[in-house]
Amino acid sequence: MYLSIIAVIALVLAGMGIRIAQEYQRAIVFRLGRYYATKGPGLYFIIPFIDTQMKVDIRTRTVDLEQQETITKDSVTIKVNAVLWFRVVNPEDAIIKVANYNQAVYQFSVTALRNIIGQHLLDEVLREREQINATLQKIVDSATESWGIKIEMVEMKDVEIPESMQRAMAREAEAIREKRARIIKAEAELEASIKLTQGAKQMEGSPIALELRRMQMLSEIGIDNNTTTVMLIPSDFTTAARSFTEMVNMQKGPLPAKGEAEN
Repeated sequence: MYLSIIAVIALVLAGMGIRIAQEYQRAIVFRLGRYYATKGPGLYFIIPFIDTQMKVDIRTRTVDLEQQETITKDSVTIKVNAVLWFRVVNPEDAIIKVANYNQAVYQFSVTALRNIIGQHLLDEVLREREQINATLQKIVDSATESWGIKIEMVEMKDVEIPESMQRAMAREAEAIREKRARIIKAEAELEASIKLTQGAKQMEGSPIALELRRMQMLSEIGIDNNTTTVMLIPSDFTTAARSFTEMVNMQKGPLPAKGEAEN
């Protein structure tokens, strides 16, 4: 009779001690208040009323860091929010060394975000996000390593700046674009003047080439039927034509008088 009762009690206690942990879970077992072992995944056994357990999810978690209003190194007030990804790599440390590792990671990440923004200028915050993300990840990961936490990635989502600063940045960008346009135009004019100078020196030694270029320009101008073209004959051509006429007249000699021709 007593043996039957004892057997039933033993079976009940054995049934109460059977536990199952999922693949993504680990069970931290405490025996009489002291850390005993880490169990899981799968089936494991604990002693009822003597052992207690706490399960830890070791999957990667996403934490949305709420928008923080902070001041940059150049005294500009901005609002920044970020996203943090972390996972538990040492379940016993995450349970034993920190009371609430989720809250601890969140609070430290928010503080680190505010501090690192305060160490950078506004332009650096806008241009060097990747570098700031890497620095923030390194800072948070080094602090949470003793808690058994691994920070996998940190990303700043949005950077909200005041409207007055947005207008100032727009004016600055417009001034930079105008400056670049003027520089490009000046460089083009300089290059064109160099090419024209080289062409002028080349034509200076060949008058025929200069006149051919002049005739080409006249033909290009005359493409439009509504264009009135005024041709300017060079003085060299005029002088040469006059000299040729005088030479022909001298070769012919003076013309005979009218009376002499009739006799």
